[in-house]
Amino acid sequence: MIKIKPVRSSITQISDLVLPPDANVHGTVFGGKILAMVDKAASVCAMRHSGKSCVTVAMDRVEFLVPIRLGEFLVAEARVHYVGKTSMEIGVDVYAENLEKGQRRHTNSCLVVMVAVDRNGKPTPVAGLALETPNEKKRHAAALDRRKNSPFRAIIKTARL
Repeated sequence: MIKIKPVRSSITQISDLVLPPDANVHGTVFGGKILAMVDKAASVCAMRHSGKSCVTVAMDRVEFLVPIRLGEFLVAEARVHYVGKTSMEIGVDVYAENLEKGQRRHTNSCLVVMVAVDRNGKPTPVAGLALETPNEKKRHAAALDRRKNSPFRAIIKTARL
């Protein structure tokens, strides 16, 4: 029997200080650094929820809303929005913190589809999702709508893991 886990049990937050090797010539963080953090946060979140190894199958469109500057603290927060039989939609919000000023601003959000895999790399069932708050229910409903109309659905079905 597959158990059900609440969203709160797998919320993941990872952070890093933006240092000179992370910055471009404009003194802002490389987009690839942000994408790597998004992927890592989503992976840890998915593994916490499933208790299994997970692989990234798809990443939704990413828009960089505001720059993250050298010396700022980069924070990626991930939470499960939806679970299928073997897949999970993980929402990741990214923030930049200016620790000296005590300011935190949202820089971008991304949706990541993760699939739990067994020791042979084959998709394996994951725990169900207990929705406890109005925001969790809202995110889940939006994920269901996306799932109906998303090209990700075709990607997940044809992914060779």
